[in-house]
Amino acid sequence: MSKLNLKNTLIAGTAAGIISGLVKLGWENILPPRTPERDKVNPPQTLLQQLGVPAKLTQATYTYSGQQLPWVSYLVHFGFSISFATAYAALLEKKVKFLTLGEGIPFGIAVWIAFHLVIMPAMKTVPSAKEQPFEEHLSESLGHAIWMWTNHEIADEVLRQLKNRTKF
Repeated sequence: MSKLNLKNTLIAGTAAGIISGLVKLGWENILPPRTPERDKVNPPQTLLQQLGVPAKLTQATYTYSGQQLPWVSYLVHFGFSISFATAYAALLEKKVKFLTLGEGIPFGIAVWIAFHLVIMPAMKTVPSAKEQPFEEHLSESLGHAIWMWTNHEIADEVLRQLKNRTKF
């Protein structure tokens, strides 16, 4: 295994996490994972409320183009994306091949299984896997695969460029 360059890993993970977070949001516009009723209080808002954060904050919005957008949900969404992208970038940097096989797709599916089928249902943040509709499983599984593939492509390229840059 190679030595971890923390600065490069953080740069690559942050870049990948922001871009992949945008990709995941776009994906959910095309294949929404939840019904409008279930999305009134989305999983990030529900989780924060379970942790004692008041609904007044978790459901706070900003207005853009006449639409109310959930900025707290976006903070959680991008925080999650950047955290996982940075962890994945560390795996790439350390050349942990068995966890980065398939350009991140198996890793993304594992994250979906762990969080959407096991952890969040166990915490009662989302319904049990059996109670989630097929459309939610389809959107989330494919969305996580594409999200992590994006993390792989961006982090790998940023790490490569950082490694190959010349110092003046």
